[in-house]
Amino acid sequence: MLNDARSHGLWEKTAIPAPLTISLSGALTADVVIVGGGFTGLSAALHLAEAGRSAVVLEGNEVGFGGSGRNVGLINAGMWVMPNDLPGELGNIHGERLLQLLGDGPQVVMSIIDKHGIECELERSGTLHCAVGASGLKEINERARQWQKRGAPVEILDAAETAARIGTNAYAGALLDRRAGTLQPLAYARGLANAALNAGARLHTGSPVHSYAQEGTGWKVSTAAGSVTAKWVIVATDAYSEGPWAKVRREQVHLPYFNLATRPLSSSLRHSILPGREGVWDTKEILSSFRMDRAGRLVFGSVGALRNTGTAIHTSWAKRSLARLFPQLGPVEFEYEWYGKIGMTDNALPRFHRFERNIVGFSGYNGRGIAPGTVFGRVLARHVLGELKEADLPLPVTDMKDPSFRGLKESYYEVGAQLAHFSGERF
Repeated sequence: MLNDARSHGLWEKTAIPAPLTISLSGALTADVVIVGGGFTGLSAALHLAEAGRSAVVLEGNEVGFGGSGRNVGLINAGMWVMPNDLPGELGNIHGERLLQLLGDGPQVVMSIIDKHGIECELERSGTLHCAVGASGLKEINERARQWQKRGAPVEILDAAETAARIGTNAYAGALLDRRAGTLQPLAYARGLANAALNAGARLHTGSPVHSYAQEGTGWKVSTAAGSVTAKWVIVATDAYSEGPWAKVRREQVHLPYFNLATRPLSSSLRHSILPGREGVWDTKEILSSFRMDRAGRLVFGSVGALRNTGTAIHTSWAKRSLARLFPQLGPVEFEYEWYGKIGMTDNALPRFHRFERNIVGFSGYNGRGIAPGTVFGRVLARHVLGELKEADLPLPVTDMKDPSFRGLKESYYEVGAQLAHFSGERF
């Protein structure tokens, strides 16, 4: 994408075609203007259009350019934070409300895919959060206990059951979440865009917003060659925010994350490695994740950026890791490699911002963008439609606040991941 093979890698090569769009030119009016063409913005546009409202999406680059088109593709329920910690962070009302919303998030994603016939390699087999050692086993047992208390269909697998599902003896156990699954993320973003367009929304790519101003009782949002005037503005740019809402990016610490994809595996290897097509990640501090795509490529990822010295270090580490996890693979070569940025907030929870009157947005997905982005887009649409008052939203209004030492932390994450991977898996 934008002539960068390391921005979207495998996903760009195997996704359904992007809808035909043009950049904004001239002056438009609408009920709502949405800034950002990722999961949140496209979901909001789809639900607004289905409700009969006129919605215009302005995307600075291409559909799914940011985190929506680069991520691993795990449709997770909930956030990284333990379920019982959310009420402590947000209060009982918002905490339990958010848990319910995000716990149901994967089903919302899957129902949208089914309704609109989106071709995005959807797998409904669940995900496996794998325990590394005794401390990891303690962590997933507690996470399962807290979700089970809320009626979630999760269970703990022992080491033997985990090995049978994954094809490696590396883990002490795993938390199987049957709510979850995997998909091809860029294909899903493009499918959302097609669904929104078919419902009547308008979408302009290559249209970065450079300013906005009050216009009567609404807002005029301007690009280099045009403008949209609307009563409501939804800001859906998250970790890749630039222009008037660059402060959304500044509120987050960027954590780089890369993915590497093998060539399609043989039939026998596909039967021994993830035969059920679950998505996997582990409990290490510098975690690893892996999954299988529809063609049988093993997609393996971890923290780090594939640039400068990081490319060789992370790629070499990944080969060593796969050799330990799956010796049956033999020598591994990667067909695709790509990376992006995860926007991390100080409490690992998303934010709701009211930037001005009738200018709102959710952000800060902390590496859990597919289901939260989709359901938060629907929530924003319902808020604009008047179906949900501000007091009924899943998150309280949060003031913008820049994290301390953001630049230093981002450098530490990138360099630290290289140091860890340079020495990791050598013995």
